[in-house]
Amino acid sequence: MNENTSLPTASQPIQTDVLVVGAGIIGLAHAARALDAGYTVTVIDRDHRAVGASVRNFGHACITAQSGDLYDIAQAGRPLWLDYSRRAGFWAAEAGAVVVAATDTELQVLSELAAVRESGQITLLSADEVAGVLGRDTTEGIAGGARLRDDLRVDPRTTVAKLAAWLDAQERGSVLWNTAALGFGAGSARRARIETSRGPIEADQVFVCVGHDVDYLFPQLAEDHKVRRCALQMARSTPDQPLDLGPAVLTATSMLRYEAFTEVPSAAKLRAEVRENQPHLLEVEANVMFTQRPDGSLLLGDSHTYDLTQPPFLKETTSTSLLQSIEKILNTPLEIEERWQGVYASSEVGPLLIADVVPGVTVVSVTAGVGMTLSFGLADRNVTDRLTARQPLAATAR
Repeated sequence: MNENTSLPTASQPIQTDVLVVGAGIIGLAHAARALDAGYTVTVIDRDHRAVGASVRNFGHACITAQSGDLYDIAQAGRPLWLDYSRRAGFWAAEAGAVVVAATDTELQVLSELAAVRESGQITLLSADEVAGVLGRDTTEGIAGGARLRDDLRVDPRTTVAKLAAWLDAQERGSVLWNTAALGFGAGSARRARIETSRGPIEADQVFVCVGHDVDYLFPQLAEDHKVRRCALQMARSTPDQPLDLGPAVLTATSMLRYEAFTEVPSAAKLRAEVRENQPHLLEVEANVMFTQRPDGSLLLGDSHTYDLTQPPFLKETTSTSLLQSIEKILNTPLEIEERWQGVYASSEVGPLLIADVVPGVTVVSVTAGVGMTLSFGLADRNVTDRLTARQPLAATAR
């Protein structure tokens, strides 16, 4: 906690320009952009450290596979990811992604997307080139692939912690852990007042960035937006043989999940092909992909199930199916060191929930599995939209 910020009391609320509820990547991105815009910023989180969706993912900013407004948001956030990695000291790599194609249909989907994107953004690869990326000495099972230039990679296990520590170290920033938001209303001087487990906080603008847990604070809003919890099965493995894997690795199942791929003419043919040849992957709504952390271990995944409340139990048949698919791509056996359940917000209404619930309080949730991808671009847009007309408290006398 910044030494200039004391914990709130019932008689003396914290006064801050911007309050962010939730110290995951979406919340921290909003805090960082508000701080850089000249505002005093306080972040609160109910846990002692981030343990949610922001640390349970692949660490892949999947920029290229987005479409429409999401693509614009992702591209706007790309330079911000790189800027904050330098300033906050977290690892980020302009490594792109490689899509492994096992069939001619998969290659056709990649070719069709490359044809409508700017030159150089998507480069088609030969089977030998894909095998080289994967460290394989055989092209068996590989028809070719594509490199997605603009994708970024970070380490999900360390990024949010380093970004939170950097924010807390800034003169106008503060991060209060183990502090839960309990209620929202009007404060003094037309400010929003937030009751917390440690006392009240007053702010000109509040961003509530609690992901799938929005139903704990605003159940009607979550119901109206049809927010559900998407649960994933993921795992970590360290290969027996050294592997220097720069890009994230995607497959045909990835092309069935990201809109940029599903919009091309051959997408329906690809889905039919996967349904015929790998129905077990469609049954668990798999996205067979993997990334490598800086320590050399591989993050493997993933499957998808949807419910309002997710049971904590993992199905071994699903884990086995995902592992076998990745072992086939790498052409090597893998020993699992960890398994876990990822959870993120999902909605059939749309991928973004942005709602002003009371004056000065805005709920922000990415209701799709692209929170890392959109975080900084979305935060930059929201901070600009909500705070442009306001003068920072730091520059005024209160």
